[in-house]
Amino acid sequence: MKLSRSLPFWLLATVIFSLSSCGSNEKPAEATTAGDSTAATTPEAAPVSTVITTPQSMMVVTHKVKDFDSWKASYEAHDSMRLANGIHSYVIGRGLWDPSMVLVAVKVDDMAKAKAFAKDPSLKKAMQKGGVVGNPTFHFVTTTFQDTAAIGTQIRSSSFFKVKDFDAWQKSFEEGKQLRTDNGIVVRAYGHDADDNHKVRLVTALTDTAKAFAFWKSDEIKKRRAASGVIGEPERFVYNVVKRY
Repeated sequence: MKLSRSLPFWLLATVIFSLSSCGSNEKPAEATTAGDSTAATTPEAAPVSTVITTPQSMMVVTHKVKDFDSWKASYEAHDSMRLANGIHSYVIGRGLWDPSMVLVAVKVDDMAKAKAFAKDPSLKKAMQKGGVVGNPTFHFVTTTFQDTAAIGTQIRSSSFFKVKDFDAWQKSFEEGKQLRTDNGIVVRAYGHDADDNHKVRLVTALTDTAKAFAFWKSDEIKKRRAASGVIGEPERFVYNVVKRY
């Protein structure tokens, strides 16, 4: 455009400004950089559950020994005999009040085979050689609940008792979780006899023994047992976990 020299200075300046501002209303293209892009959010991994509800066949044995260390060495020396019968070592416990009392929990591949093994004369001979005193007690259990989370105590209670109905007992028992926790008791596993689900096995960890022992003697737990269908008093063995396999 050819501008006249006769235009006043102020008008000339206005024209020049108007020309230079043409297209200023256009939105500038946004620069795309790696920093401007929104990074894909990685979803947090769901917490891994420590609870196992797949039924597990187990055998639980309690007995008295002359010398614990000698017995343990003998027990581990016969591991091949157990494996040949589909029996896998799981936990060894030693009595809290009587260290000569021992609990052995093993996982079994075939319950019928495990029952036959328990009656095998070779097992009786091996146990006597290892220093087992008297007759051992065998329980064959189908464990239906296990919590494998780490916990800061090795003191456990293993109890056996009868119930009128397993499902009714389980429902009532689960409802009492907070009450047990408040009294120093945390459930680790439970299930029932392999042949009779009216016979329950329960394993708990004791985080506060003073509270737990007092709770076991309380009227409150007696009422809860009665309401959940428990028959009679539990057969309880309190022990320290010595070894896990």
